[in-house]
Amino acid sequence: MGKLKRLPARKVIQKLKKAGFSETHQRGSHLYLKSKDGSRIVTVPVHSSKDIPIGTLYNIVVRQAGLSVDEFDDL
Repeated sequence: MGKLKRLPARKVIQKLKKAGFSETHQRGSHLYLKSKDGSRIVTVPVHSSKDIPIGTLYNIVVRQAGLSVDEFDDL
């Protein structure tokens, strides 16, 4: 299993879109993406040019999106 690196929100959103997620709406500084089948909703914090911390990124990728770290890195 690979390791996650800090990434800007823009890059995380691009990778999630490649994985089949699409934007549904934005509320404040949080962007919501939904999987194609509608079973998963992912929340990505979009705070200017700051990178997303490792713990938050792990939560987004593994717990919310249901992807493995290696799958996410390959996108």
